Amino acid sequence: MIRPHQLLLGVGAVLLTARPALAQAAEANALSSPDSQRTMLWFVLSTLVLVLMVFLLLFVAVIAWLRPQLRQLYALPTVHDTWSGRVLGLLVGDARLVQGDVRDELMDHEYDGIHEFDNDLPPWWKYSFYATIVFAIGYVTYYHVLKTGQLQGAEYAAEMQQAALLIAATPDDPNQLTTYQPLLVPAELSSGKAIFATNCAPCHGAGGEGKVGPNLTDEFWLHGGEVNHVYKTIKFGVNGKGMVAWKGKLSGKQILQVASYVLSLQGTKPANAKPPQGEKEAPGKPVAKL
Repeated sequence: MIRPHQLLLGVGAVLLTARPALAQAAEANALSSPDSQRTMLWFVLSTLVLVLMVFLLLFVAVIAWLRPQLRQLYALPTVHDTWSGRVLGLLVGDARLVQGDVRDELMDHEYDGIHEFDNDLPPWWKYSFYATIVFAIGYVTYYHVLKTGQLQGAEYAAEMQQAALLIAATPDDPNQLTTYQPLLVPAELSSGKAIFATNCAPCHGAGGEGKVGPNLTDEFWLHGGEVNHVYKTIKFGVNGKGMVAWKGKLSGKQILQVASYVLSLQGTKPANAKPPQGEKEAPGKPVAKL
């Protein structure tokens, strides 16, 4: 049987042997990695977890080695029924501290042959209940009395504001409209028509009359009929409405070609046109070139 002091010596030897290698690895990471502070933090945390696991292993080994002596100590009348004795009982296999004593004392209540026992709630349940009371007092004090923390609505608003700032810092900001003007050159519209026939016609119809998607030839729009609104709808799609985002499949020039072609369909009145959807809108004037 391995003694605790032998286990301690073995673990200590392993740690001493591994220490130079760990130090060299940490130094190399600190020199080569641009994020050396994060690397060092993970190294320290990993070392701390390793040390805690070693101490836990040693504690279990010591308890297993001293269990006969602990059982004798626990059996003493002056120790057995005290609170510290119940803590000691956890170490020798007696869970009275968390499970409580089951007395099974019958009360003078009987209903249809069913007898009622007089047993206390188990301590683990009471400790959990007391913990919820302490938590509730701390929660009310922190959020409602001192108003130190943000409530759910304020926290959501702050997170949405931060998310908007992060999105705005990227080139693909769905909240920022582009400043393009519709293309009028026949070659550009022809390219847009070819892209529309391949990717958009299955939902909007070959002539833009509308199928699953809305009619694109009338003056009514669900998400805006100015060229930059149409561009945004094609690029980012519409969540939950079946309109997929084409920004990963079409280039910016191709999206503008399609948007310009869609606007060229205004007033064409194709056969079997779908009823109008959305709000009536007149396309705005162009403000910039691509």
